[in-house]
Amino acid sequence: MTHAAQNLDTRSLQAIDNAHYLHPFSDHKSLREKGARMIVRAEGVYIWDSDGNRILDGMAGLWCTNIGYGEKRLADAAYRQMMELPYYNSFFQCAHPPVVALAKEIAALAPDHMNQVFFTGSGSESNDTVLRMVRHYWSLKGQPEKFTIIGRHNGYHGSTVAGASLGGMKAMHKQGGLPIPGIHHIPQPYWFGEGGDLSPEDFGIKAAQELEKAILDIGEDKVAAFIAEPIQGAGGVVIPPSTYWPEINRILAKYDILMIADEVICGFGRTGEWFGSQYYGIKPDFMPIAKGMTSGYMPMGGVIVSDRVANAFEEEGGDFNHGYTYSGHPVAAAVALENLKVIKEKNLVQYVKEDIGPYLQSKWQTLAEHPLVGEARGVGLVAAIELVKDKATRTRFDEDVGIGVICRDLSVENGLVLRACGDTMIISPPLVINHEEVDELIEKAWLALDLTLSHLQAQGVV
Repeated sequence: MTHAAQNLDTRSLQAIDNAHYLHPFSDHKSLREKGARMIVRAEGVYIWDSDGNRILDGMAGLWCTNIGYGEKRLADAAYRQMMELPYYNSFFQCAHPPVVALAKEIAALAPDHMNQVFFTGSGSESNDTVLRMVRHYWSLKGQPEKFTIIGRHNGYHGSTVAGASLGGMKAMHKQGGLPIPGIHHIPQPYWFGEGGDLSPEDFGIKAAQELEKAILDIGEDKVAAFIAEPIQGAGGVVIPPSTYWPEINRILAKYDILMIADEVICGFGRTGEWFGSQYYGIKPDFMPIAKGMTSGYMPMGGVIVSDRVANAFEEEGGDFNHGYTYSGHPVAAAVALENLKVIKEKNLVQYVKEDIGPYLQSKWQTLAEHPLVGEARGVGLVAAIELVKDKATRTRFDEDVGIGVICRDLSVENGLVLRACGDTMIISPPLVINHEEVDELIEKAWLALDLTLSHLQAQGVV
């Protein structure tokens, strides 16, 4: 615990929190009544709260601590860089060694046709940036009318104005008059929730063809790009059927529409490839990145840009009037470089692909045997279970039951961070998790399900 907080108990910390801190994505009325859980330290795949409880972090923070907690090499890299050059900007024709080295390293990991990177401070900023880049590109090509970007219902691309608009979260759109003009949404490839009587394969084709339908409705001369996560993360780990991405690739090529593959969650090893685009054979023009790039040790994001787009920026000339004070921050860049070295030296991407990913997925499938679970699914080190009232019909509980929140809270109380997306429970643990820790995760997830079922029985819901 920090020096400022080490002499304060949980209640004192919660009192300060209630008086002064506005939390992201929170109902502050209920939060103030309950009091925030104070996380005071972390190591490996575990976090500890101010009451001394050890909790297995099944979400790697917010999908980001890929190398786990407590990696001293990243702290040392930050210290060295702070002592040498703590900050300088990339405006006014300036750069510095860490950001140049990081751009080169990321380009080497990206698909062969993507060789330049624009840096930001977060995934949300990355998607703001990509909106600007897409529209600037078509203006440079003499087609400014290609302006509309198509996203997906229930997709998540951040919480800034542009990011929230590109995403398809209805609750976010209700606040602030979103989405902004020039954004259109199509259905998501969510077979369990929306596939009906179709096979996953047939549904994958049907969901992909919603993109072609939208292009023709809007006019192909007016559609600039399609944005999608390889796997929808915050939307409930929606894993598209095998037929989905090949059909999307065909449609985009047919109509010359730019592809934005949002890699903020999937990037840097989570699927068992460096990027989700490589796992699914997606051919992006832009890849927004963040999270696993620094394993969350420093805030940093970026957009990996295809040669097609970058060459147009260079050939046409003129300023691209966009950027951030902290674009390519030298300390964040130094930490990101060290983080990528750790991932490579520990062979974490191969570890996810060949060892711990298959192990986790085989164990995760056993949860499908629980009476409350309608489906268990996953790829690499990301997975979900669907909580249902009736397995055969995929019937859910009434919304006011709040089964996801019940399961989430019972899980954390018993030592495991599970996240609830409605009635879908999701995990995304650090890539360094081992077999014993996976066994613990599954055991505690099963316990949370049992306790949830007991709670529902006591309430007379089942």
